[in-house]
Amino acid sequence: MTITKDLVIGDVLDKYPETAEFFFAMGMHCLGCPAARGETIEEACQVHNADVDELVRKINEKIGG
Repeated sequence: MTITKDLVIGDVLDKYPETAEFFFAMGMHCLGCPAARGETIEEACQVHNADVDELVRKINEKIGG
């Protein structure tokens, strides 16, 4: 599976829990809250002023996508 910016964070974490480190690193510390689990990666990056393309690249490198 290749991760894209329009995927919901909760779905990514369910399948690849090891990617949580990248969300924590961008300042997203409440990964279990309903809002965080329902946001897309792109939406979270906008809120946390993070580079979505860089985050997606790092996640895909981690999971081999």
